[in-house]
Amino acid sequence: MLVTLGCALALCACVTTENNDDYTAYVNPFIGTGGHGHTFPGALVPYGMIQPSPDTRINGWDACSGYHYSDSLLNGFSQTHLSGTGCADYGDFLIMPTVGNQQIDNQIDTLQNLPFASTFSHSDEIASPGYYSTFLKRYGIKAEISATERTAIYRFTYPEGDDAGMILDLDYSIQNQKNLDMKIEVLGDTAIRAYKLSRHWAYDQQLSMYAQFSRPFTCEIVGDTIIDTKGRDYIRCKALLKFPDMADNGRLLVKIGISAVDCDGAEKNLLAEIPDWDFDRIRNYAREKWNDYLSKIEIETDSDDDREIFYTAMYHAAISPNLFMDVDGRYLGMDRKVHQGDTAKPVYTIFSLWDTHRALHPLLTIIDPKLNNDFINSLLLKSEEGGVLPMWELAGNYTTTMTGYHAVSLLADAAAKGIADFDLNKALQAAVRASVRDTAGIVAPEHKKASLMPASKEYKNTLGFIPWDKEYESVAKGLEYAYNDWCIARLAEAAGDSATAEEYKLKGLAYMHYFDPVTRFMRGKNESGKWHEPFNPRSSNHMRDDYCEGTAWQWTWFVPHDVDGLIGLMGGREKFIEKLDSLFIADSTLEGESVSADISGLIGQYAHGNEPSHHIIHLYNYVGRTDCTQELADRIFREQYRADVDGLSGNEDCGQMSAWYIMNSLGFYQVCPGEPRYSIGRPWFPHATINLPNGKKIEINVRNFSKDNKYIESITLNGKPLTEPFFNHSDIADGAVFEYHMTAHPTNFMQ
Repeated sequence: MLVTLGCALALCACVTTENNDDYTAYVNPFIGTGGHGHTFPGALVPYGMIQPSPDTRINGWDACSGYHYSDSLLNGFSQTHLSGTGCADYGDFLIMPTVGNQQIDNQIDTLQNLPFASTFSHSDEIASPGYYSTFLKRYGIKAEISATERTAIYRFTYPEGDDAGMILDLDYSIQNQKNLDMKIEVLGDTAIRAYKLSRHWAYDQQLSMYAQFSRPFTCEIVGDTIIDTKGRDYIRCKALLKFPDMADNGRLLVKIGISAVDCDGAEKNLLAEIPDWDFDRIRNYAREKWNDYLSKIEIETDSDDDREIFYTAMYHAAISPNLFMDVDGRYLGMDRKVHQGDTAKPVYTIFSLWDTHRALHPLLTIIDPKLNNDFINSLLLKSEEGGVLPMWELAGNYTTTMTGYHAVSLLADAAAKGIADFDLNKALQAAVRASVRDTAGIVAPEHKKASLMPASKEYKNTLGFIPWDKEYESVAKGLEYAYNDWCIARLAEAAGDSATAEEYKLKGLAYMHYFDPVTRFMRGKNESGKWHEPFNPRSSNHMRDDYCEGTAWQWTWFVPHDVDGLIGLMGGREKFIEKLDSLFIADSTLEGESVSADISGLIGQYAHGNEPSHHIIHLYNYVGRTDCTQELADRIFREQYRADVDGLSGNEDCGQMSAWYIMNSLGFYQVCPGEPRYSIGRPWFPHATINLPNGKKIEINVRNFSKDNKYIESITLNGKPLTEPFFNHSDIADGAVFEYHMTAHPTNFMQ
């Protein structure tokens, strides 16, 4: 134990920030907590296992993170949360400090709030990276939270009196998940441990906790069954704690460790990371962890709002993936077995790959390639244990949410950039396995296997396309599969497998099957090749049409790996520009029986609030209209990102929405992960520095800068003029200097 304590203290002491700036002061965790951003304001460290945060609502789409800024009642503080997703899970181990009667009855008669919920005011809330505080008006209690990687610490300041209490609620969850097993064990009068198994988005989500209290308590366990308003059984599992000795200063500290392995793991995590009761030390530790991360990119700007938006984007881009390995190296595998791993090779969870392959992981290949390789190795490990690469992985579960097999994008991009720290041949085997329909050896319920291996994979490998009358979302799946298969070809090239490379290059051209030369849209067709009629490019019927969270207007452009081929299909350069222009000036009206709520942030029919559109403005660069890319980037910065609770135009989606902003605000974006080339955009700051992990820097200097000067007159990279609006990853990997010269008038800097 003495060794463990010493290591933990040394860990907290050795975190330093070279730059003296407190970057955390620029972050506003409330951005995205309103509207449909689905973020949360709680305390955590970068990529941490635990995310203690306030919970204000239970049901509905805007309850995905457990918190919404429009709410005025707070249910308590749970330990796990998802950031910016469109589906909900987590909300484990809710705690709520109380004074007086602990009301738990009539729990099921309200939609959003528990019987012991308290009013609160945003004027009393404080949130910064690694710290959250609020005041619970019902009880007169000030609540504060901080965290380490695997543990949370709470500091509650009670009013004077002798009826202080705490509720530990195991049956609570976000969106009323199915609780399969719940256990609470009281350890003396200062500690509790608990276990919970639930089913929701993750079909087998198990978590253990160990909690210590700074004061002795008495405890009543509530384990009963009540009947809800529809006559269904609802099992409750709560611990009602009372603290008889609160007369001196009314302050109570609570430490909580969690583990997906077992309660012993939760206890080890807690004792290793928070061995004492020094709340302020942990708060400082969390702040330093965030400053170390946030200082990877330094920006200069006279706009406080722009600084807040940028560093909050950096913050949101480092919430997930989440650590999924205990301090002793144990973790829960995709095979639902406990494994002994190596702490030098951490395992992670929460892979929103449909979203994050586009910008978050390309960003990481620049600012932290080692971490990106850790994420990739986690995915490859999950493939070995579970039978196939995940699509959207959560808590060691195949959720099978979304389309495509975009893990291959991460593999191909790392290989193309020469930073792959994994076995290319094994990666290729895993990638090919994900591209074919074969459920053998997959560890998941049968219905999950069917979603992981849909018939669409068989159709694309036999017919060459996916008939709309055989599977929903056929066009979106077909376009994504074509890109994914192109990625496999690139990975095969890197692995020296020319036969597989040629096979998958051809499969990468399958996008051509969906292009209708008459309407010049990507459309669904049946098995005999007839177009799906009637056709309306602005029509959306969520999860029941030919597209995924989008329309023909947005999906027609998803050919990132062969833009020249798409230009040819459109009829050449001028026709392509004409069609692309029409996207941004089209009527923004959406039509259909059940329009997808994800189609948001509209400029014409371009939808910045959802990921399929995120590369589109850069397509102008491929046809020599760099001014259009710059003008649209400028418009998106102004219209789609704000320093406000409703400052995101769509779901944050585990960092993707923010990563788009980070890269584009620096003046470039990667259209096609797997091709190590970046497209020039419009820099949003007069100066920025990317501090690379190898000690080198990427300097971005913008001359004649103003918000009105949104067009590029000329660019030099490392002293040489750029003659096209692109540059390669190798140009910046060992440091670089950009010089942008801006003007208020449209120009073509390539001439």
